[in-house]
Amino acid sequence: MHKVERDGQAFLRLKESLSILLWMARFLLTLWPQRSKLLITSLLYHISKLKHFDKGRGDMAKRLFMFEKPLGMRDTLPFLYEMKKQVRSVMAEEIERWGYEFIETPTLEYYETVGAASAIDDHRLFKLLDQQGHTLVLRPDMTAPIARVAASRLYEDGNPLRLAYNANVFRAQQREGGRPAEFEQIGVELIGDGTVAADAEVISLMAALLKRVGLGRFSVAIGHIGYVNALFLEILGNEERASVLRRFLYEKNYVGYREHVKSLPLSSIDQKRLLDLLSLRGGREAIEAAKALASSGEGQQAADEVAALLAALGTYGVAEVVKLDMALVSHMSYYTGILFEVYAEQVGFPIGNGGRYDELLAKFSRPAPATGFGLRVDRLIEAVGETDVRGEIECIVFSQERFAEAVELAEAKRAEGRRVVLQHIAGIRDIDAYSQRYRSMVYLLGRSGREGQ
Repeated sequence: MHKVERDGQAFLRLKESLSILLWMARFLLTLWPQRSKLLITSLLYHISKLKHFDKGRGDMAKRLFMFEKPLGMRDTLPFLYEMKKQVRSVMAEEIERWGYEFIETPTLEYYETVGAASAIDDHRLFKLLDQQGHTLVLRPDMTAPIARVAASRLYEDGNPLRLAYNANVFRAQQREGGRPAEFEQIGVELIGDGTVAADAEVISLMAALLKRVGLGRFSVAIGHIGYVNALFLEILGNEERASVLRRFLYEKNYVGYREHVKSLPLSSIDQKRLLDLLSLRGGREAIEAAKALASSGEGQQAADEVAALLAALGTYGVAEVVKLDMALVSHMSYYTGILFEVYAEQVGFPIGNGGRYDELLAKFSRPAPATGFGLRVDRLIEAVGETDVRGEIECIVFSQERFAEAVELAEAKRAEGRRVVLQHIAGIRDIDAYSQRYRSMVYLLGRSGREGQ
C-alpha cells in the first residue's frame, strides 16, 4: 500500500471518528444541558481544534480528498459482498417458492410521477435534470416504481399479481449520522388482492425469509393506520392536529407525544383516550381495548381487520413472532390499512417494514388494492452477524516455465466448480502476506515435477 493511501485512510478514519464524537457530544448536550455541560463543552473545543489539524498542508488535503465518498455512500468490500450475495440468493429462492416473479425497474424515474408518489420527503430525494429539462430522481423506494409498471403493463385483468424485487434505493442524508444514502432492499408486492389473507401471506413470507437466512429471534409489530386516523379524527376533529400527533408516533417520540396531548385544549377524558393509545400493545387483549377506545365505524372496522389478521397468521404458524402495536405509524404516507415493522434484538432500527397501500395505484390511473414489504439487506446482515462466508478459493502460483501446466490445472479445477486464482510468481511482492488471502495454495515453480502446497 502506498504511503499516500495509508495516510489517506488514517485521515479518513480519524475524520469519521471525530465527526461521530462531535455528534455524540452535541447530542449529550441536548440531553443534559446542566449536568456535565463544562466537560462536554471542553470536549467540543478540543475536537474542533483537532478537526483542523491539516491546515497548512494544502497538498496533502488535496491528495486525501481522492479517498472521500459522497455523504452517506458506502463501499462494499469482498467479504461483505459475499455475505450479501448469499443472503440475496437464499431469500430470492424462498420468494420464488411462494410464486412471486422478480422485476427490475430503472434507477432513474420522473420526479412528477414516481418521485411524487413515493411518499419520501422531498428533501430526501436525489434530483437531477436530463437534457430535455425533465426533473429526474434516483428511485427512493421500490413500491412506487412497481406500482407504475403494474398499472401500465401488468395489472390488466383485475386478478392478483405477485411481484418481487431486489434493488438499491437512494435517500439523501443531510448530515453524517451513520445512515446510508444508498441501500439494498429485497421485497414483494401483492397487487389486486384486498383481503386480509393477502396481508397474512406477505407477513408470513417475510417471516419465512428471516428464518431461512438464519435470524433466530425477531418480532413483527403490527398496527393499522386506519385505526390511528379514525381515533385522531374522532377526538381532534381535523387533519392538521392529527398530523402533529402522527409525527410524534412515527419518530417513536412518546415523551413528546404525551406532552403535546396534555397541552391540547381537550377534555380530560379525550386526553386520556389519546394517551391510552400508547398502551394498546401485546396480543388479542389489545384488540378489545382498541375497540373500546374508538367508537367510530372506521375504528371498529380497523380493529376487526387486525383480529382477522391475527387469526390468519395463526393458520400460517407465525403468530408467535407477532406483537400488536395499535399506535404504529409509518413515514410512508401511502399506507391505508394494516402496516408492520420487523425488529431484531441486535439492531436498533427496523430491519424491514410493509403494509397495505390501496390508493397508490390510483395515482397511475389504475386503482387496485395492494400490500407488500421490503427488507433492508444491510440491517439484516447486521442482525444475523457478519461471518466469513467466502467459499474455498484456491490459488495456483506459477513460474513462467510452468505457465501452460498452471492454466491447464486451473481450468480443470474450475470445470469441477471450484474457485481458482491463477497468479504469476513475479507479480507477488510478499508471498507470505499474499498466501494469507486464500484457503489453499498450489505452487508450480521451476521445472516440472516440483509442485507444492
